[in-house]
Amino acid sequence: MTTPVRRGRTLRQRLLTYITSGIGRLTAAWRILTTAQTALLAALGTIRPSRNGISRRFRTAATAFNTALAAFDRAARAFAEGWVATDLPLIYREGAWAMLDSADRDPDSFTWTDRHRAAITGTSAQYYADFIGRIQETIRRARAFLRAAQDASRDTGGRVSLERLRRDHPLDTVIYARNARHPVEAWARAAITWQAVTTANTAAARTALDELGTEWLEVRDGADCGWESHDSADKADRTLRTVQDALAHPSAHPNCQRQFLPRLDLIGRTSIRSGAAL
Repeated sequence: MTTPVRRGRTLRQRLLTYITSGIGRLTAAWRILTTAQTALLAALGTIRPSRNGISRRFRTAATAFNTALAAFDRAARAFAEGWVATDLPLIYREGAWAMLDSADRDPDSFTWTDRHRAAITGTSAQYYADFIGRIQETIRRARAFLRAAQDASRDTGGRVSLERLRRDHPLDTVIYARNARHPVEAWARAAITWQAVTTANTAAARTALDELGTEWLEVRDGADCGWESHDSADKADRTLRTVQDALAHPSAHPNCQRQFLPRLDLIGRTSIRSGAAL
């Protein structure tokens, strides 16, 4: 995304402000939980195992962990709510502004029509559900870790390994398909970047059709990036696409550089194939 706009910075640069802030807030919420896990493991290392029940020292450590778990839940949910209610609408507007500016129209002419509201509402609801699902899964895993730590506090056979407990219950990761685990920061960067770029490009495509009256967009992207996914044989860069195709594929992958430019000179043209190279 390298097209300059009159607002002084490229769209990519402006999106990075939102992306960096979002990553920082989300990882800060997760840090509450990982710090609590480290503290509980440290406390467990000083507790003498007892078969007769849970020691008072473990109860104290468990209470502190549960308090931190509740704090994590509040902080993570607050991020999700703020991201979809405040950040994403602003990012959507940035995408619309960039489209208008690239057509030499006043960006301040953008207004929140019913179609724009519907677009951001649908997008926000989907992304909010994604984040809440991750948060709930993390809470489930944190409680499983606490149960395992409780069992370890009763194990008098010397079989407990604090490092193994951490390896078996890595709360600094999120779980993808096929049980693949990824560091929280890497997941947060990918998820937030994907959402920001997708939202901005959705706004750009919607604005091209509604405000500029063109169904055709010129695509700028990484030279090797495919249209539907990064590895797709159908390359995206310097091709013409319809607005409907652009709305279906506003980005191909996290950290995608895709940008749409309006082709006002093609308004009314029907003999062009979507995907045609420039």
